[in-house]
Amino acid sequence: MTETAVGRDAPAGQADASLAELTARRRGLIRRYLHRHPRVMDAVVALSYGVLVAPTVADAVRSGNWLAIALLAAVAVALFLRRSYPVGVVAFVAVAEVAVTLLHPWGSNVSAGLWFSLYAVAVAHSRRFALITMAVATAPLALLYLLAAVGPMENSFVHDTGVNPGDFHLLTSIATGATITLSNFIATGIGISVRQRREHEQEVAAWAARTARLASVNERNRIAREMHDVVAHSLTVMVSLSDGAAVVVRKSPERAGEVLGELSRTGRTALADMRRVLGVLRDDAGAAAPPLPLASGDSLSKLLEGFRTAGLPLHYSHTGPALPDDAAFQLTVYRIVQESLTNVLRYGRSLGRVDVSIVRNGSTVTIDVLDDGAGVPGVLAPDSGAAPAPGPGSYGTGQGLTGMAERARIYAGTVEAGRSGRGWRVHAVLAWPGDDVSEPLRPYELQGKA
Repeated sequence: MTETAVGRDAPAGQADASLAELTARRRGLIRRYLHRHPRVMDAVVALSYGVLVAPTVADAVRSGNWLAIALLAAVAVALFLRRSYPVGVVAFVAVAEVAVTLLHPWGSNVSAGLWFSLYAVAVAHSRRFALITMAVATAPLALLYLLAAVGPMENSFVHDTGVNPGDFHLLTSIATGATITLSNFIATGIGISVRQRREHEQEVAAWAARTARLASVNERNRIAREMHDVVAHSLTVMVSLSDGAAVVVRKSPERAGEVLGELSRTGRTALADMRRVLGVLRDDAGAAAPPLPLASGDSLSKLLEGFRTAGLPLHYSHTGPALPDDAAFQLTVYRIVQESLTNVLRYGRSLGRVDVSIVRNGSTVTIDVLDDGAGVPGVLAPDSGAAPAPGPGSYGTGQGLTGMAERARIYAGTVEAGRSGRGWRVHAVLAWPGDDVSEPLRPYELQGKA
């Protein structure tokens, strides 16, 4: 049975790139262009400011108020620097707009420069700082209208409406000051919203990068476990088969041929499994990455038969319903049995019997592998995550037992390994989170020849 790779774990850089592409796609064509060309955006802002104050410039030209025109032009130029010096530009614009108002009262959209500069401050700084800057920059111009009531009024309009000139001046000044304050607050609020959205996008990008790195580490660990199981098992069995063939070739050529056939089959199976495992590392594999080897009941039977051919006096029993029809769960059972029997074949001495028992009781699956020979000293405590200390004459690093514990933890399980009499015992308990099998247990036993 095989598992087709559904998707590949993208590196952190690819995760960032994918998120950036999604963000850019949401911006639209024009916004994407302006985002990639910030100076063009600055020019658009300066041009927009020029259009907004064009009536004031025209009136100033007719009246010969060239100083007011120069200040308006200076504000337009200063807006080009709002990205680099947002606070300095706000301070300059606030002073310049007060001066323009005093030189040319009741100009059209004179406060527009504060809109753009306050927006830049809100994008570049914290919300509190942006609101304080807005209040400080707005106060002089707003108070100038509210308290001083600057600017002459058209007497014809006042006389036609019958409104008292003093009251009309006051109401107009209050409305103008409130409008300036509200428009500056809106510009600052838009900048704060843009800053928060950008911070959110950065947080999502950082989370995606961390997730991609974690997934990459988990994938490497999974591949390392698979490689260890494939290589350690196959080489151990092949060495045992080759040693056995050398012994029986003189006494029983037919038996030697059978052993050599099993040796060849084990080698080919190992090569195929290694190709599948390493295939997911190819950059061009994509969605069609080679499937990873998984185990089925038939594969478990072939595994046990291979160990019998290698010389293990193996007895296998299964109690209860069949294993869950889930490839990943069956792979976990397969690998635990494989690693346990590989250790028995590698380290066992004077073996008279090796028992493999799988018991399923509802959602719990228990695996026991017990031999009666001399095993490897050391104990792996449940959920310890630590490998046992190899004893004298051991060529192992303990990574196999650690791998079994890692596999068991995926299914809320535990693995215990240690001495049992003269031999060695591996006891694993797995919890299947899927269906709860309630049918009665039906024990049966499959035994091989000792």
